[in-house]
Amino acid sequence: MIHSLLITGPLSNRAAAEAIAHCFGIPVRDVDMADEHTDQALRNWDAPVLCEKVTVRGDLAVLLDVCTRDGVGPQPDEAGLAMDFARVARTVVLYAAEEALPSAYWLAADDGTVTRARLLISDDEEPAYTIDAVEAPVARLPRTPVTRLPEIVREQRTATPVSDRFTSLLQALDSNRAEEPGTPHWMARTRLAAWEQLVRTMADRWAPANWYPADLYLERLEARDELETIRRQLTPRVVELLESAVEPLDARFLELTVQDDDWIDGLPRPSRPGGATPRTCGWWWHRRPDPLPW
Repeated sequence: MIHSLLITGPLSNRAAAEAIAHCFGIPVRDVDMADEHTDQALRNWDAPVLCEKVTVRGDLAVLLDVCTRDGVGPQPDEAGLAMDFARVARTVVLYAAEEALPSAYWLAADDGTVTRARLLISDDEEPAYTIDAVEAPVARLPRTPVTRLPEIVREQRTATPVSDRFTSLLQALDSNRAEEPGTPHWMARTRLAAWEQLVRTMADRWAPANWYPADLYLERLEARDELETIRRQLTPRVVELLESAVEPLDARFLELTVQDDDWIDGLPRPSRPGGATPRTCGWWWHRRPDPLPW
């Protein structure tokens, strides 16, 4: 198993090896720690744990790749290893998040803080690493801005079984039109998926982020608008399938929201759809989550 840890504070090879040994519950002699100056011929390639340590510039000091052989135990996941390493080494550790977004990371600090972080990497020949923002205060990073990271919420995906079923039925009718961007079938299935993601995220109380950007919420309502528009370009059979998919999602949306014709007036102007108000849009614009998630 391979783990990648990004560490803010400088660490000697010895200190890094001792921290890794503690995390895996093994003697420090069973950890082979090498940096860019290590003679590769002198390494213990048979060690249970092999570590590559690289010194970097910026808000990070060390990149650490940890490779463990089968049988080494316990085998924590990357999050568990990062939290344990941060505590033992008295530092801050970043590790990659599940979202397909280069800047999206998790951060674990030695005081037990775990939060999301935005990490930027320069294009220099020798890259510089910048922790641009975090979602919760980190004592060891007092100058780092604390803010919500909407791009992470945008990348998070919710299961969409209703949309998946609708897509399968579309593909059975005409796979080419269902997969080709811009076609009515493609529009129907992608907008349905967007609507279902919103409804299911609401039902999960906005997990996993526990909040939701206002702009993204409005985009999901606009996706519901487009489902109404696209009906005119679909065959009666596809309209029937679409209605069967939309109806339970609409019903759940009704359960999860409250009537409010004026809620959009409380949004910052850049967050409002172009010129639209709830009074000129579909009924879903007349309802809002309670409480608002942004």
